[in-house]
Amino acid sequence: MFTDSHCHLSFPELQAQLPQIRQAMQDAQVDRALCICTTLEEFETVHGLATRYDNFWATVGVHPDNEDVQEPSLEDLLTRAALPKVVGIGETGLDYYRLGERTVADMEWQRERFRVHIRAARQTAKPLVIHTRSASDDTIAILKEEGGNMGSGGQAGAATGVFHCFTETLAVARAALDLGFYISFSGILTFKNAADLREVAQFVPLDRMLIETDSPYLAPMPYRGKTNNPSYVPFVAKQIAELTQKPLEVIAEATSRNFEQLFSGVKA
Repeated sequence: MFTDSHCHLSFPELQAQLPQIRQAMQDAQVDRALCICTTLEEFETVHGLATRYDNFWATVGVHPDNEDVQEPSLEDLLTRAALPKVVGIGETGLDYYRLGERTVADMEWQRERFRVHIRAARQTAKPLVIHTRSASDDTIAILKEEGGNMGSGGQAGAATGVFHCFTETLAVARAALDLGFYISFSGILTFKNAADLREVAQFVPLDRMLIETDSPYLAPMPYRGKTNNPSYVPFVAKQIAELTQKPLEVIAEATSRNFEQLFSGVKA
């Protein structure tokens, strides 16, 4: 019924509880999960989850916030993307939130890493999983520069994908949609201080929407502050159902169908 389009089950706090999490997913009618890669060093573990369980899939990528890790070459990404059950490129993007003493100009290494991921996505025809924080202008600009002939028509060679754990403005959502991307909402949507984000969720068309946990982070209400896991993704769907005044089953069906359309390597 439900699909968690973005989680980090390779992280130790979740991996150690995997049998219990899988049972909780079954009880909550969460049928599938996409396990997200954030470093090349963890890829083998992430991919192992996908190959071990028939309702898990994997991505390959290096998170923009990860420093002092193996820098991905185009060949690194292409080779791993060709493996069974790898259905996306990322998590990738830009994150200027923790600049510290650095300037935006100092983050050229991050922008170049992002460009490499976009090129891999275009060559493999697999969708990007986009992370953007305090960097939306550059994120959109680089997607336009590198993404090919993008748009909702889905032209051959164009980069596609999803802006995951969306927390940006309505204007950024509109720009992402105009580029042909999906928008994914997390448990943040249920937080009391997320009124602006709920307005964005009301704007995004249901046929361009995904849901996720980003677990182990960002547990939805009423579990905020606790360790998140994929069995909590129905709470995100419930919030969207309330905002759109549609039955919960409609939200579950639509977001799962969108997941299948975007990540074409998954099976119903």
